[in-house]
Amino acid sequence: MPATSRRHLLAAIAASAASVPLSALAVAPARAAADSAATVQPFPASNGLAAGARSAVTLPPLDASYFAQLTLGTALTATVIPGTPARTEVASGGKRVALLTHGARTVVLPGPERTFVENKRPFVDDFQRTLPDVSLPEGERAYWGTSPGGGSWATLGGGDADYSVVPGAGKIALTTDGVSRHASLRDGEITDVDVRAVASFDKVPTGEACSYGVTFGYQSTHSNYRARLSFLTNGAVQFRVEKEVADAVTQLGTSLTLATGVAAGTQWTIRVRREGTVIRAKAWASASDEDEPEGWAFEVSDPTFAKGRVGLRALANTGCTNLPVTLTVSRFQVDAANWAVPPSVTHGDWVRVLPQPFDGTWNGEVENVIRGWVGSTAPDALAYAAMFLGGAPAVTAGSGPAQGKQVLGKAEYGYLDPQGYLYEGADFHEYMNLGWTFDDGVYTGPSSKQVGNLDCSGYTRMVYGYHLGVPMAAGEDTTGLRIPRKSRHMVDYAPGVRIDRTDGVNPPAAALLQPGDLVLFNADSGDDNPTVTVDHVGIYLGLDVGGKRRFLSSRKTVNGPTMSDLGGASLLDGAGTYAATLHTVHRI
Repeated sequence: MPATSRRHLLAAIAASAASVPLSALAVAPARAAADSAATVQPFPASNGLAAGARSAVTLPPLDASYFAQLTLGTALTATVIPGTPARTEVASGGKRVALLTHGARTVVLPGPERTFVENKRPFVDDFQRTLPDVSLPEGERAYWGTSPGGGSWATLGGGDADYSVVPGAGKIALTTDGVSRHASLRDGEITDVDVRAVASFDKVPTGEACSYGVTFGYQSTHSNYRARLSFLTNGAVQFRVEKEVADAVTQLGTSLTLATGVAAGTQWTIRVRREGTVIRAKAWASASDEDEPEGWAFEVSDPTFAKGRVGLRALANTGCTNLPVTLTVSRFQVDAANWAVPPSVTHGDWVRVLPQPFDGTWNGEVENVIRGWVGSTAPDALAYAAMFLGGAPAVTAGSGPAQGKQVLGKAEYGYLDPQGYLYEGADFHEYMNLGWTFDDGVYTGPSSKQVGNLDCSGYTRMVYGYHLGVPMAAGEDTTGLRIPRKSRHMVDYAPGVRIDRTDGVNPPAAALLQPGDLVLFNADSGDDNPTVTVDHVGIYLGLDVGGKRRFLSSRKTVNGPTMSDLGGASLLDGAGTYAATLHTVHRI
């Protein structure tokens, strides 16, 4: 049984995880799939991101803030700020150097200004699920479900029963002619995108043609761009790029005949690369990227839709006589993309953790710790939290109980259930594929299914427990000395102090909120039985470029830790799910 108590681990990983510089967390150019032959080039990005980077923590050029320790006076002044909870402000020469909270271990110190930013991450949907779930009432059924990491699918046009998923294939049944059927991913902020789909029809149409296309810049079923393949009654396949604005369709180039005599069931790949106003498209009769043509069939420019969703559109033209014709989609993927405005947070707050909770007594021991932290750019709580976002590089422990195990790097949420939803249950040690002996003496083994995964509470425990040394419990713990396993228990029993809580009707104002605080939510009222149950936890990051309070958390729709708005805004302000369901703010 491994002896992996956190108390023995800090020194062991100091030379590996803690020494990693936090600059742009860039990733190598995405490869389209396991059989891909071509590298997809990343797009130039904004908000301080390098081309291809999915997330970043950037520091300013060397300036005086890096050397604040040299400016400290011989004596630091400590002033108690009354309130609930009480806080102590530490200053030198009239300038704040630290803010401590009575009863908590986290300390906020001013330092070099950092920018945290996240961009759209690549994803592949290979439809490994079965939908709809016929055991659910019809009004609760999902027909294409969720694309892991890409967002949830919206299906419009025709009847609900025209859409389904079996393992390895999303299906659209064209049961009536003259009616477009659309499946789009709920993410309308995509600008630049490199997207492809692989699909086939089960019949050669009779009477009139059938078509399928990749949609992008999608605003609605009535307004979008699409690269479309038309399958004619004589077996020919034509390719075109077009835009539809309020139901008026404009061809953006002359249609091309790509093949003749094409049999039913032949898989066709469509690839679109849209960068700024330039649209490039190609298509080929194969599911393999090995067979991708070198050149583009279309290269046009159009500024109509600056951003929008991506997805698919299928149609049996009016007069098609051998319905139903079924489109089978085996793969839908985005290899590179940008959001119009990637979420970003910039401030100079650094969040560090004391060896013990601050009891309100300012003494030489505490002062020495604070002096050592002033101006330091060693990774803090926010840096560790950012090191699990999309694109974060892997870091492996070089020695100690976690030797050879990945302790930092992009995390996902969990593995899939039969309906394609992500299971909860990935704790910090399962991310590392490591058994763990907790401070309460309980041992929990690894899980091969959860390697590289972190659910919301596992993510919080990874940051504050594993990397920053706050004791943890294996499960529920009511002592207030250890971080419990689940958010529903953290809300009352996590170590530290409560900052604010809902009055039962309104979310808390959280006037004393500061970076590093835990934010806990009752996001799903369906599990409130018989009382309100907190079911989500995140880490407050700071004010974003729009002046909104933004947090980090691990989420199912995004498939891992995020500060983004995919599947719900990561904000404590506004009318979003999390803003409305904030329950408690807690300081470790």
